[in-house]
Amino acid sequence: MKTNRRHFFKQVALGGLGAAGLSLGTSFHAEAAPKSKNNLLSVNNKRSAGFNMCGFAAPKLDTVRVGFVGVGSRGLGNMRQMTYLEGVQIKAICDITAFRIDEAQKCLADQKLPAAKVYTGKDDSWKALCEDPEIDLISIAVPRGPLHAAISIYAMKCGKHVAVEVPVIATLDEAWEVVETAEKTRRHCMMMENCCYDFFELLTLNMARQGFFGDIIHADAGYIHYQEIYNKPRDNNMWRLHESQIHTGNIYPTHGLGPVAQIMNINHGDRFSFLVSMSSNDFKLGDKVAELAQTDPFYKPYDTHTYRGNINTSIIRTVKGKTIMLQHDTTSPRIYTRLHVISGTLGCAQKYPEPGRIAIGHEWVNDTKLAELTEQYMPVIVKRIGEMAKQIGGHGGMDFLMTWRLIDCLRNGLPLDIDVYDSVSWSSIMPVSERSVRGGSIPVEIPDFTRGAWKTNPVHDISRMGENATTVRKI
Repeated sequence: MKTNRRHFFKQVALGGLGAAGLSLGTSFHAEAAPKSKNNLLSVNNKRSAGFNMCGFAAPKLDTVRVGFVGVGSRGLGNMRQMTYLEGVQIKAICDITAFRIDEAQKCLADQKLPAAKVYTGKDDSWKALCEDPEIDLISIAVPRGPLHAAISIYAMKCGKHVAVEVPVIATLDEAWEVVETAEKTRRHCMMMENCCYDFFELLTLNMARQGFFGDIIHADAGYIHYQEIYNKPRDNNMWRLHESQIHTGNIYPTHGLGPVAQIMNINHGDRFSFLVSMSSNDFKLGDKVAELAQTDPFYKPYDTHTYRGNINTSIIRTVKGKTIMLQHDTTSPRIYTRLHVISGTLGCAQKYPEPGRIAIGHEWVNDTKLAELTEQYMPVIVKRIGEMAKQIGGHGGMDFLMTWRLIDCLRNGLPLDIDVYDSVSWSSIMPVSERSVRGGSIPVEIPDFTRGAWKTNPVHDISRMGENATTVRKI
């Protein structure tokens, strides 16, 4: 049965997910929310505490049976990473586009693995996959919007662990439902923030954990990645362009923010308190779409000139007084960077331009000292499988490190490096920054999804990351 993808996402935006009641077009208007006495916009999302998922270790799974919802470019890449791992069975795939299913099955055949069960033909075929009793983990890689949260929630209610692409949620209501579902079902919900597993980010995380930088004061983070989102993809689904019509603020915060949040022990000794967010005008996207619409009727629905600003800058303050400058820009022709600047009382680090530099005091160390520090502080996971990860690939190897670590934790009954509170709090910058921008760059509170547990939550232990048993298949 052939399904029209544009119709599918239109139905989602109109509430086609039924009981989930989530809308792709949900945006936040600061005028509707109350202000507290200190002029900080309150999000009014305080909830009673549930079971604390920080440090939660699910029972071991000797074999992790995986179902994939969405096998487009990102989903197919995630699946390919898992084909290399022992102790993984790829049981099922779900997509509404036939050629993507064919490509996924070919990938399995190329890796000499059996074909997967297919779920397709209906807008909500993913529900049947989530209900499949032969699956332990659902990997979700569908376009951003309500489906990330909706599928995650449904999968956990079906007893499945979840690994979902960034960001996990689009609204704060979704964020709370994801948290509360994880707590009630005691199932993992890990956001697949692969940048936390890039080599320099892991290096600086370990250095910070061991006190090299002293007290962390500030960090720069971001996602500056020029993308011509007005170009038609193979399936003509222009969800990125639509997203830029209906949302403002930072719509993709976690690539730069995740590694920095781990370094600052967010939700594990500190937490985000509030932010102020400001966006430029749009100087490029609306004009380009208007130009395309003159010769191609396909672009007429997008010729509205109501696009988000080209660059968003948000300043986040933590409860303990640390600050983060977070930027997002995918529509200006700039050089790629995630910024990743760590500033402490004893030293600093800066990743870009690559391969990155470390400073003691206010002077960069020389190449010899940098190599010594890299050898001393690089985590075990990189020393053990870093070269293998580079060979297998996936954004230079960080995708494979992330996948290996996820599976290894599930197989050994270990807590995940990115728990549900991390997943939703990093993602919440999207709706919170939108509230700030729409309210004239006013300060907006960031919810405490741990409900106070951040004060005593331990940091996730990375000291022995990579010492466990998961191996790579011989193909």
